[in-house]
Parts: sequence; C-alpha cells; structure tokens
Amino acid sequence: MPPRGNLGRRMGHVRPTDEQFFRTMIRLRHVEKALSDLSASGQLRGSLHLCEGQEACPAGACAALEKEDYLTATYRGHGYVLAKGTSLDKVIAEVLGRSTGLCKGKGGKMHLFDQEFGVLGTNGIVGAGVGTACGAALASKLDGTNRVAMTVFGDGANNQGHLMECWNMAVLYKLPVIFFCENNLYSEMTPLSRSHGNINLSERARGFGLHTESVNGNDPHAVFEVVSKTADRARQGQGPTFIEAMTYRTTGHYQADSGTAYRTKEEVEDWRSRSPILLLKQRIGAIAEEIETEELAIVQASVAKALSEPTPNPNQAMTEVFA
Repeated sequence: MPPRGNLGRRMGHVRPTDEQFFRTMIRLRHVEKALSDLSASGQLRGSLHLCEGQEACPAGACAALEKEDYLTATYRGHGYVLAKGTSLDKVIAEVLGRSTGLCKGKGGKMHLFDQEFGVLGTNGIVGAGVGTACGAALASKLDGTNRVAMTVFGDGANNQGHLMECWNMAVLYKLPVIFFCENNLYSEMTPLSRSHGNINLSERARGFGLHTESVNGNDPHAVFEVVSKTADRARQGQGPTFIEAMTYRTTGHYQADSGTAYRTKEEVEDWRSRSPILLLKQRIGAIAEEIETEELAIVQASVAKALSEPTPNPNQAMTEVFA
C-alpha cells in the first residue's frame, strides 16, 4: 500500500504504468466523493467544484513535471495539487478549515498552496493563476533555474483579458510556461458555442504566436506525453505552449448544480462511458478493485484524521498573512 500522505511520485520522464495512473485517478475520485459527502452533511461549507470525469488531466500532466516545477490551478484544482505530490492529509485538513492544513486552515478549498512542491496556489477567480505562473516562469528564466511553470484553467478563462495579456508577454519573452486548458465544453453553465466567437481554442491561441498542442484529455498517457514534450521544449528555451485538453466534467459546475438544465442526460451518459477511470479499470482487470479498496481506506483515514483536528485560533488570524 502506498503512503497515505504523498501520492506524487517524481518520475522525471518515465511514463507511469496503467496501474499507477489508475491509482492516482481513483484516489482523486475518492477524495472528491468524500468532499461531496461532507458538503451534503454540512461539515464542509461553501461552494464545492469537482473534477469528476477529468481525472486524467491532473494525473497525466503532473506526472510529467518535476517536483520543483511551478503549478497554478483553478477552484477545481484539488486533483492537480494532490497529483503534484502534496500531502493528502494537509490538503484534506485545509479544505476542512483545520489548523493542520496547508495554509493553517485559512485558505480553504479554493486556495491551496504548497511551496515544497511548487504549488503557487489554486484560485477562486477565473484565470487568476495565469499571471502568477508567468511571473514564476520569468523568475525561472532570469535566475537560470530551468524550472517550468504550468498554469491550468478552463475554456471559459480564454475570454479573460488578462489571460491574453499573459499570452502576449509569454511569447514576447519566450517564458518557460505551459498554458494547460481543460476544455470541458462548458464555461460554468454556458456552452462554448454561446460564449466564444471561435470555439477552436488552439487556433485562437496560435494568433498570439503560441505553439499549440491538442490532446485527448481523458487519456492520461496522451496527456503525459504532450506535457513532457512541451516541458522539454520550455527548458530548451523555445518558449511557451498552449495545450488544449479535450475532456468533460460529469458533475455540475458546482455541488448545487445538477447540470440538467443545460445538458442532456444522453450527452452526460455518453461522456461517462468515456471516463478515464472506467477505461483504465477495464484495461488493468482484477487488480483495479484491490487498488480501489486500498485508496478508499487511505482517503477515509485522512478525512477522519482531519475531522479530529482543531480549527484555527482566532488570535492567530493575521499570522502568516502577507497581503
């Protein structure tokens, strides 16, 4: 059984096996199911955004990065933080607002930060992590550290003005940054066709001079390959890349959204049949159930541990707060 706290295995550019990818993805699924249950029971407050159906993106992308590489992600970014290597116990504790969490319980589920693994934050603002990642990439270039920054955002963020400004700066200065777009076909509840003049997001990015790649975001092996290739490209001084990963969230936009008002049952079921977890489970056979059982026990133990831990002391509200 793998250690409870740390899922990430720094593999350099050695492709993980089907079993390793399945373990990563099923842990993410178990974590989000646990968070969903905690939200439903009132033990987890506020909006909760899940990545069910999209697990291949964090599993594949983060396996291709080094521990020291930078990462920013969205409010749907629990999976990326865990796949990058951050402690499961610390992530669960932070999401539940415990003082033992990554940010001492002050950041919560939308603001996960872990300097040890290069995680420069998930963010509740659409596309906000893009500028942070470009700043980290510029610092890496100036310092000569050869660290790559990957920033994760959804298709809706492509309409944010500051994202386009960051694209321009990244191309101008050949920054070692990967713009990883999870195209799940909906910006919150709005389909691409009703929010984007050009739904070919890669074509749009090429207009800024970005090198672009498109990938099946439900295949962790394909995601691993494209991120490995573009990370190498960035380290060699060839500049930024825009990756469009085609995927689909099989839950609503957030916990209270059923998704039925803007998607048909047939559409959702079609994508469920293409779930990366389901496809790998079929491929690896009987060992999948063993892995699934192990990971469920790990997640349940982590949740129980977090629930037993204290919330932050109000007297320390301003400690470790820098802005």
